[in-house]
Amino acid sequence: MADEIILLDFWASIFGMRVRVALAEKGLKYEKREEDLWNKSPLLLEVNPVHKKIPVLIHNGKPICESMIIVQYIDEVWNHKSPLLPTDPYQRAQARFWADYIDKKLYNLGKKISLTKGEEQETAKKEFIECLKLLEGELGEKPYFGGEKFGFVDVALVTFSSRFYAYESIGNFSIEAECPKLIAWTKRCMQKESVSSSLADPHEVHAFVMGLRKKTGIE
Repeated sequence: MADEIILLDFWASIFGMRVRVALAEKGLKYEKREEDLWNKSPLLLEVNPVHKKIPVLIHNGKPICESMIIVQYIDEVWNHKSPLLPTDPYQRAQARFWADYIDKKLYNLGKKISLTKGEEQETAKKEFIECLKLLEGELGEKPYFGGEKFGFVDVALVTFSSRFYAYESIGNFSIEAECPKLIAWTKRCMQKESVSSSLADPHEVHAFVMGLRKKTGIE
């Protein structure tokens, strides 16, 4: 019997895009259901009663929540296709560490750049660039974070690139000027069909973020 895979998602979500990239890397067909984040569906509230957030992957009727947990699940279930996590336990731990760092740091700083102004925005911008520089140091001269192959940490980070244009234009700075190797890595990732077909258009994301700024009264 074929697997039934449903993804509860929102087009501009960095976290939803991660799951889309992982599914595309594995060549899996799935049904994408777009959620209204301001009017959540009964299904979303039923399958993720704890956080009430997207993304949720429903595999043969069983829900899995939280983006990087979903990515790990996809990698383990369909482990014969394009593995995302390394086989070596130490390297796996390192990949999980950096994905966790990205989750704990980048999103909230990006949100502050997008949805604040003045001193708070400037502080967030400085910390955001410091985080990216640290990640750029971890990347080093490697094509991808795991080495020669696109993998787990790449999935965790690359979807943020869909918001880089919004961060830069709202925060008035250039990520490429600060972290040229990281932008070169982003362009390399975007050459992969699994990435380019899964990420939202940066200009559409920028318009969405500008709408949020107006909605929250910042603009």
